[in-house]
Amino acid sequence: MPPSQGSAHPLRLLGVYAALLAVIYALVFFTGDKAPTPKLGIDLQGGTRVTLTARTPDGSKPSQDSLHKAQEIIENRVNGLGVSGSEVAIEGDNIVITVPGDDGQQARALATTAKLYIRPVLQAVPKGATVPQVPPAQQPAPDAGQPAPVPAPAEAPAPEAAAPEAAAPGAPAPEALVEEAPAPQQRVFPAQAPTQPADPNQTQQEETQREIAAAKATRQSTDQATQQAAMLALDCTKPDPLAGNDDPNLPLVTCSQDGTEVFLLDKSRIDGQEIDNAIANLDQQQSRWVVDLKFKSTGSDAWADLTREYLYKRVAFTLDSKVFSAPQVQAGPQLGGTTQISGSFTAKSAKELANTLKYGSLPLSFQTSEAETVSATLGLSSLRAGLIAGAIGLVVVLLYCLAYYRMLGFLTGLSLIASGFAVYGIMVLLGRWIGFTLDLAGIAGLIIGIGMTADSFVVFFERIKDEMREGRSFRSAVPRGWQRARRTILSGNAVSFIAAAVLYWLAAGQVKGFAFTLGLTTVLDVVVVFLVTAPLVLLASRSAFWSKPSVNGLGAIQEVARERRAAEAAVAEGVRTR
Repeated sequence: MPPSQGSAHPLRLLGVYAALLAVIYALVFFTGDKAPTPKLGIDLQGGTRVTLTARTPDGSKPSQDSLHKAQEIIENRVNGLGVSGSEVAIEGDNIVITVPGDDGQQARALATTAKLYIRPVLQAVPKGATVPQVPPAQQPAPDAGQPAPVPAPAEAPAPEAAAPEAAAPGAPAPEALVEEAPAPQQRVFPAQAPTQPADPNQTQQEETQREIAAAKATRQSTDQATQQAAMLALDCTKPDPLAGNDDPNLPLVTCSQDGTEVFLLDKSRIDGQEIDNAIANLDQQQSRWVVDLKFKSTGSDAWADLTREYLYKRVAFTLDSKVFSAPQVQAGPQLGGTTQISGSFTAKSAKELANTLKYGSLPLSFQTSEAETVSATLGLSSLRAGLIAGAIGLVVVLLYCLAYYRMLGFLTGLSLIASGFAVYGIMVLLGRWIGFTLDLAGIAGLIIGIGMTADSFVVFFERIKDEMREGRSFRSAVPRGWQRARRTILSGNAVSFIAAAVLYWLAAGQVKGFAFTLGLTTVLDVVVVFLVTAPLVLLASRSAFWSKPSVNGLGAIQEVARERRAAEAAVAEGVRTR
């Protein structure tokens, strides 16, 4: 049987693996602005926790169904960004997001309500500029059943008169004026009230309800004077109580996402629920990141009507009541229901926006708390104990291989070292590229994968011993043993990889990290065995020193082969003498 093809040039195969390592570590050291270390998970490096408090328009308590739906959508956003190691949990009426590291911005981005509306732009001015009066023809018409707006006065009010406390003409008196003259029974009421303190949750709900109602009364009014006053008084630096709570059937006064422009927008013409898919792409012509949207059938028709009506005019894409893009329509209706969102996007922000829109809006709007640091003391202790146990186990395995396989055991150690270098570099790159975080479960998958790599070596070495028992020399047994062993190695690793892929597809949380590292090390097992172990053993078989039975530890096998040949010769001699 001739030697297997591909094993006649072991130095070439070793060179290929060395080139792969060179490419990996060139990317590690010369790309990215971070240290060449893997990105650790929450249980190893700690993290940042952000608590999300639901804000309902009527101030009522959020339902558990809506909380579970919000948790599911946020988890889908986490998975859409890659294996990031984030945790999303429900605690009472709140949702708690924990992300690795000390940057709480990622958790806040995951909590974006993502209520997208496409509204025509009626008026837009830079923040701080004087707001001109909008011609009556451009004013949004009131809905049927609503009272007609009170006409604006002939002269525009001075900026001082447009303060937030000022009431629109014909509007009811402010609440503060009513409270200045309370009825007598109201003065004695506090003395009759119970001494128990008010429920803080109820107080917070009432405050939230008042903020949303006050914002809607001014910023979503159909009255022209109220709209102008709202545009002058709007503070783009403060949190927006209308975030995710604006009424799409009313006009809206709002800010751009960067706070540099104030908009008066018409009613929503397209809901974000009509988006079929969202993908972040790099516009090669303008060298900027954009988000490509594809609408469903109904949304496609609405977009065609909107672009036909507002050709060469601006339309605004609002996300959670803020304008993040207000481009001018440059072309008429197009087939396919596709459009493109442009803005001051980076690669990261464009992918986050596309991921947010792709998986849908949250059923609730949330108020985020301040970021809190999560300690990793317990995780680091577990990691230290696990690494010590793993090191002891690896040393014991290598000592056993050296005692049992001699030279082949030494080659096993070299192969495992080569595999470890590749695994480490790939972990660093995956942490930069897809946000992969290495946690305790992932380390367990790595250890099991390295153990499976050692199993592949054992299969190869035992095939070599089988060939030598049949009377072949070490030099001729190696290529024939490799030809028989590689099919078994490929079959075993294929089964392991399929199991890891199924586990990753069906599992959640840290189990995904275990399945991911297990599948990765399974692939690297095949690469190392084919490009490192087999060439090293073939080189050793061609060496006079390594072929000595006292060095390679195969003397006993050769002795068995000689005894078998002697027995076969004796039997043959006995047959001839008869």
